[in-house]
Amino acid sequence: MAAHYARLKRFGPALAGVATLAFIVLLQFADPAPLQRVRMQVFDFYQIASPRLAAEDRVTIVDIDEDSIARLGQWPWPRTDLAELTRRLGNAGAVVIAYDIVFSEPDRTSISQVATRYERLGYGNTLADLAAKVPDNDALLAESFAKAPVVTGFFLDRNKRGRNFEPKTGFTLHGSLPTAKVNSYEGALLPLPGLEAAATGNGFVSLEGDADGLVRRVPLVAIHRDKLIPALSLEAVRIARSAGSPSLMTSDGSGETASAPGSAVAVRIGGVEVPVTDRGEMWVHFPPPESQRMLPAWPIITGAMSDDDLAKAVRGKIVFVGGSAAGLQDLVSTPTQKLIAGVTVHAAAAEQMLGGDFLERPDWAFGLELVLTLLLGGSLALVLPRLGAAWGALSALLGIAAVAAGSWAAFTQASYLLDPTYPILSLVMVYIVQTVAVFYREERQRRYIHSAFDRYLSPEMVRRIAADPDKLELGGEEREMTVLMCDIRGFSRISEGYSPKALISFLIDFLTPLSDILLARKATIDKYIGDAVLAFWNAPLDDPDQHENAARAALEMIANTAELNRTMPAVEGAAWPGNVRIGIGLNSGVCCVGNMGSRQRLSYTLIGDTVNLASRLEGLTKQYGVPIIAGYALAEHLTEFALLEIDYVRVVGRDAPERIFALLGDELVRGQPDFERLARVHGSIIAAYREQRWDDGLAAINRSAADYAAFEIGGLRNLYLDRITALRTDPPADDWDGIFVATLK
Repeated sequence: MAAHYARLKRFGPALAGVATLAFIVLLQFADPAPLQRVRMQVFDFYQIASPRLAAEDRVTIVDIDEDSIARLGQWPWPRTDLAELTRRLGNAGAVVIAYDIVFSEPDRTSISQVATRYERLGYGNTLADLAAKVPDNDALLAESFAKAPVVTGFFLDRNKRGRNFEPKTGFTLHGSLPTAKVNSYEGALLPLPGLEAAATGNGFVSLEGDADGLVRRVPLVAIHRDKLIPALSLEAVRIARSAGSPSLMTSDGSGETASAPGSAVAVRIGGVEVPVTDRGEMWVHFPPPESQRMLPAWPIITGAMSDDDLAKAVRGKIVFVGGSAAGLQDLVSTPTQKLIAGVTVHAAAAEQMLGGDFLERPDWAFGLELVLTLLLGGSLALVLPRLGAAWGALSALLGIAAVAAGSWAAFTQASYLLDPTYPILSLVMVYIVQTVAVFYREERQRRYIHSAFDRYLSPEMVRRIAADPDKLELGGEEREMTVLMCDIRGFSRISEGYSPKALISFLIDFLTPLSDILLARKATIDKYIGDAVLAFWNAPLDDPDQHENAARAALEMIANTAELNRTMPAVEGAAWPGNVRIGIGLNSGVCCVGNMGSRQRLSYTLIGDTVNLASRLEGLTKQYGVPIIAGYALAEHLTEFALLEIDYVRVVGRDAPERIFALLGDELVRGQPDFERLARVHGSIIAAYREQRWDDGLAAINRSAADYAAFEIGGLRNLYLDRITALRTDPPADDWDGIFVATLK
């Protein structure tokens, strides 16, 4: 059993890493939507960082922009304007004019259409006679289509609507019809039959964005009523290259084995093979926005652009006609631009096909990404427990950098779209999980140390030992510290009223809330010595507020003792001893603190004159009748507190005298009139005492009974009354320096 536990402890983090890797692999196969979005955003970043370089000038866009609409009137324009646009573009030498516009309804501005409306309104058939003599606008547009290489556009619809559509040139299919992946449609919004017949080619213009609304791919092929049909961009390229029927290769007709049977693989047109996704879509490698050539429509239609200038702009090129005006509602977003004309996407796709510059996510990409996920994640899972967190983090970062660099190089050098998401995710997650597992294992070890030693050592010391076992070495350090010694007054009398067991319960009930106060004020409790408590500040952790924390803790302990006297119930069947009081000695100074004792047993404690003086000051609280006495070194830091200098004393076992102070309250007490009056009276008594003005001192004492009683320190007044009375009767020697020599601890 022990051996099994040891193996689990040793190999647990590695097993956690392997389990995490298995989960990442399952995610990779499932490919949830959030991670798909991450992949797309990575590819978007690549597009932005490295857009397609502007190739040979082969494609131009005629833009129906806001300025054109402002000059020529609201859309739709009369078809005569578009006929003029077609005529001029054809005469200027455009090899293809591709309309990203669906002419599905008759032109309402045609005279025949106007005559019909007026005839319905009862105005006779005068206009009808005129209409019979004037060509219809749609007929004029069809005539212009017949004289130029035009490709008309149409929308596809999932619902069954509209007539059958016959492409100008059918597809050649190599393999099964890819109905499982390629989008299938039952309906279409087609151009008017006359316009469709007059055009050289017809292609669909439907674009579908990803879940985030961005258009990243252009479908080159779709299925309409079990028949393959081309996209506008593909049809434009076919006519521009004078190519025959385009060919669609599917996975079961091209020798591909990594894709599902019947998935689209590539489209061939005019000797160029265009890689497509299994849905028949081509990844668009967008050029820089400023590189796309766009001509406003209005100067061409109005003749403001000369024939020569127009010829220079469009000769030998595919010209796409579409609109960027917001009212046309043909705006899309791409990885490189937000809300641009949809025609620019078709133009970018055609330019790629003409230039043979394709982005491709090859069918082996998933396999390579899976191998990298297993290889990198598995390697890290095995070596991380040995390397440790820092070296493991470096290894993981190097792996992440290598994967990211490889993916970037594949994009920029080979136009491959390789997804770094899952390999990087495996490195990140394996590192996090294993680091957490190691932390959990070490935390369990720390908890074991706590459970074994926290009953014998201070909690802070246990934490330090658990964090760094080297701290078990003997030795200490010198620090500026504040020390508190607290003792219960008359404990011998109290213990007489309790059995030993009840006495222990009394001490627990009494010392626990006092200890809570100390800990809340950031003290380290050194030890309990019977009914006494020794605590200190500024070790083992720094405490810049050590002096204030010690003073406030002492005041709160006095207040809490009074509260305990009011509320504490009987202990083990014995009554609460009554008015329990404590005395507290406070002092600051340099101490030596650290692990001290023998090599068999250590104790984190402190030694030094500061500690000894704090203990003597605690003992003096009984003689001076005050609850808290602070040494001079501490009093210097408590200028805002209610302090009274009560004597200049030489304590037992110490040659150097010490100015000692009674701590009576915080800054609120210091500002009270009662304390200010007490401070003045007591100051005059101390001055008279040290200057041997005995009569003045006695007079001040006789007037001050109420002042001392207000702070319950009448014992201090009585002490000076007795001293001055005795010295008045038996004056001291001439060399008396006012120092009181204490004879009791």
